[in-house]
Amino acid sequence: MSQETLDGVDHLKRSIDWKQGLAISLGVPLLILPSLGYLPMYLSAAAILIWGLSVVQGFFQNTAYAELATTFPKASGLPGFAQHVFRTENHKGRFNKGQLIGGFSAWSYWFAWNPVLAIFAMLVGGYLHGLFPALAETFTEYQLSLIAGLVIFAGLSVVNWFGLKDGAILGYILAAVSLIPLVILTVAPFATGHVDIANITGSWLPADWSWDMHHILILFGIFAIAQWSACGWETAAIYGPEYKKPGKDVPKALFSCGIICFFSYVLVQAAVIGVLGVDGVMAEPISPLIPVAQAVFGSVGSVVTIVMLIAAMVLIIQTAYLGSSRAMHSMSAEGNLPKVFGKTNRHGTPWVAMFFTAAFNVALISMGSIPAILAAAAIGYTCANGISLFAYVKAKRHPSFRRLERPFRAPAGWKNVALLFGLFNLPLCLVGVVYLNSLEIGWASTWLGFIALALYVPIWFFTQYEQKRHKGAAAAKESVNNEAPGSVDAEDVNASDSELDGDPQAVPAAR
Repeated sequence: MSQETLDGVDHLKRSIDWKQGLAISLGVPLLILPSLGYLPMYLSAAAILIWGLSVVQGFFQNTAYAELATTFPKASGLPGFAQHVFRTENHKGRFNKGQLIGGFSAWSYWFAWNPVLAIFAMLVGGYLHGLFPALAETFTEYQLSLIAGLVIFAGLSVVNWFGLKDGAILGYILAAVSLIPLVILTVAPFATGHVDIANITGSWLPADWSWDMHHILILFGIFAIAQWSACGWETAAIYGPEYKKPGKDVPKALFSCGIICFFSYVLVQAAVIGVLGVDGVMAEPISPLIPVAQAVFGSVGSVVTIVMLIAAMVLIIQTAYLGSSRAMHSMSAEGNLPKVFGKTNRHGTPWVAMFFTAAFNVALISMGSIPAILAAAAIGYTCANGISLFAYVKAKRHPSFRRLERPFRAPAGWKNVALLFGLFNLPLCLVGVVYLNSLEIGWASTWLGFIALALYVPIWFFTQYEQKRHKGAAAAKESVNNEAPGSVDAEDVNASDSELDGDPQAVPAAR
């Protein structure tokens, strides 16, 4: 069997270093945009603290993921880790239940990242609809969102067709276009004195806040929504099979992105609330950065901000596009999705998974509700994180994994930290986000999340059937070839060639 394929699934190519992995992941700080007005709606200015704590939560979780990434250097991030660890060798019974658990974690992760494409395509459509009156007269906001999605997905498909290295180059360009202006827009209000600290300290928590079960469940739900954004920099580890030196590149890319996220999330939310106040944020829940730009830079600032944000949204769509397609490739390679999703082109790009991701998100755009899509994605993300952290605990305890080489090691006792945050995700954050969804947008998003996750079960069983049928056909073909009359083995051929060549050392009895 060639090194390029294994059971019909192609391998990814090692072509990037930690700086390129960081560049691709730099879209993660922009995941705060859909929730800049959402968190203050429930927690007022304390949303600033939640963002900071959520990024710190990411450091605890991602330290475990960094170790797993170097322990299993061929695994694609969270999807690959859980599948490797929970797979049961020499299992009893018809199906491998451990493999089903690992595959479900990977599917949950895919569903968590996948809707990012639709969410930000819809945001792009909304900004375009508000910025250009001529477009607003010609197209509805939904039509602009659909057009924006098709154009962006098609463009990114062309760029990423040629491999992850070119995707990183696009990341460098978009980071300069979007993140640098975002930093300026965040820091400028503090430098110019537009930030009023009283807007933060005077509205730290809502007047009706109390520490009863109702508000505690809301808090767990808020943490689930926040971690979907603030912990998302674990995506830097998903490119483990494509780093040249995963033992060094993965931790560098992860923690560099984490530091950037911490300052970005805390300062962006603080600047927005500091300039507008909580009531001002509530007046612009979808795009509060626009009035901030107008206050600091004038009317021209709003146009610059929208152009900047559109570029930023393309960057985060790029990050999610790559992460989602690698998750599907990983599931196919582990035998948890049909092998067609593991096909790559000659540049090492999982093109079938990439095109499927684009088509799925075009369908999601038709839902027309960003909060519902985000809430459903958060359900998948809590499941993926919880199961992946439990996978880390098993990898530290199970004899078959304990002796594996670990180029990067988390501090001693980190399995207890991972277990704690695994339980924080499952069940606490999961229960919280379901409760929060029921209060905010009804049960539609909850049903969407659970139905999408449940669909994996029949897909998985079909995949197992497909694999067994393929192995059975291969075994039957090999048996027929071995029993075919007149078949000649390699020794027969070599002996015959020697005799024909007149080799005096040829021994016919060797046949």
